[in-house]
Amino acid sequence: MIRVGLVIVLVAVLAALVGPALSPYNPAAQELARRLEPPTLSHPFGLDELGRDILARLLAGARISLLVGLAVVSVSSVVGMLVGSIAGYFGGRVDDVISRVVDVLMAFPGILLAIALVAVLGPSLTNVVLALSVIGWVGYARLVRGQALRTRELDFVQATLGMAGAIIAEASLSFLGLGVQPPTPSWGTMLDAGRAHLFDAPHLTIFPGLAIALLVLGLNLLGDGLRDRIDPRSHTNR
Repeated sequence: MIRVGLVIVLVAVLAALVGPALSPYNPAAQELARRLEPPTLSHPFGLDELGRDILARLLAGARISLLVGLAVVSVSSVVGMLVGSIAGYFGGRVDDVISRVVDVLMAFPGILLAIALVAVLGPSLTNVVLALSVIGWVGYARLVRGQALRTRELDFVQATLGMAGAIIAEASLSFLGLGVQPPTPSWGTMLDAGRAHLFDAPHLTIFPGLAIALLVLGLNLLGDGLRDRIDPRSHTNR
């Protein structure tokens, strides 16, 4: 599972880093006369509703997804470990207050709270990262507080799963029009644009959907594999 997950994630990282530079097409360039064209040799994933190359936009959108995943996990883990350490170290009233705040935040559906925050702050990439970080730190805080000795071993595993969740959440917010704004390519906005052409141009939704599913699958496989390697008890429990 580690090898499969790592290959998928590395392909996504390489696509994000060098893909846009290698693509012969500008992700924002329009060919209105060829709009909704299905996949061809010159455009392997076809063209969208404005005649833009879908493969070029997927490669550019990979940067957004990975950037959001890394940023959210970084901010959430730092804040969560700091807050969880404070709660576990001081205990007493400090622990009670922090624990109640964590309980309240965990009681809310995360994506709904993120939607509310982005709606108040305004749709943008920065606000998406901020909103997802606000709801993402509580899991790390609870982990650090409750299992301080194992946290150092589980941080990396939780980070891979946290990235997958952040990528799905960013795509959801962008799909709803609350995340990355056009013309910036995002897998979520590409899905939103394609839903009006499910029958006449299904490639508009198929390829962004596959990109999201494969990257999340790769991160989950990588996290599961790392857990099996790091925690010997996971083998004996099977």
